[in-house]
Amino acid sequence: MRRRGRALRWGGIAFVLIWSLVPIYWAVKTSLQTESASRERHYLPTGATLANYKKLLTGDGDLPRQIRTSSVNIVIECGAATIVTVVLATLAAFAFARMRFVGQKVLFFGVLATMAFPAYTTLIPLYRIMSDFNLVNTYTGVVLVYVSGFLPLATWVMHNYFASLPTSIEEAALTDGATRMQVLWHVLLPLARPGIISTALITFLFAWAQFLFPLVLTSDDSTQPLTVVIAALQGRHVVPSTLLNAAGVLAVAVPAVLALMFNRYIVNGLLAGSTKQ
Repeated sequence: MRRRGRALRWGGIAFVLIWSLVPIYWAVKTSLQTESASRERHYLPTGATLANYKKLLTGDGDLPRQIRTSSVNIVIECGAATIVTVVLATLAAFAFARMRFVGQKVLFFGVLATMAFPAYTTLIPLYRIMSDFNLVNTYTGVVLVYVSGFLPLATWVMHNYFASLPTSIEEAALTDGATRMQVLWHVLLPLARPGIISTALITFLFAWAQFLFPLVLTSDDSTQPLTVVIAALQGRHVVPSTLLNAAGVLAVAVPAVLALMFNRYIVNGLLAGSTKQ
């Protein structure tokens, strides 16, 4: 029975890996070939070349310029959303975990309750609000929408990190005459650094993976992120499949590298956010 169970477990793992990695491998293989070579049925790239990546990153033409512009857009939008979310979540989590005020629990659980609503139910209201304030097709509009969606989870993760820290350190600093903000800045933030890194990584990866919200809120190249632009290219017959796959690999490369390098922080952050203190 143990051998059978072990075989089933490893078989399941192999199936998941094949299911997940084969499409990525095929995209990488196609991106390393010329258009004519990509039509041949080979499982290994023949005449591998980086010409497609070089064309996207340094070449002339509408497609390379569009890819480069959208890459800058997604970095700006995800980076700004991550910074704003982490700052607000840290302040909110500190208040909920360390301060006592009227309606604290009601407000805290009210914030967490917003995570129960599907994000798509807020799409039309958010679009109308952004339209009324002339924030459609702007970095500010996209960042505000991202922050509104990611802030509850980030607050939950940071709250659990702050709640796990001993109160004796904070009490000693307050006894020595430190203010609440000094305690937060000089005492708690250094101790909560793993939580801050985890929150930042999770927020950035979630923002990078967004598609529907930026699709609705951005309609021109000036603010459209890379994920939206690549999806729009799939319907154009004039775009070579090799360039399209190279663009897809570039879009996947950033979150993949972050996930591999900082996997420990991401897992710890998700576990902290799923544990009730």
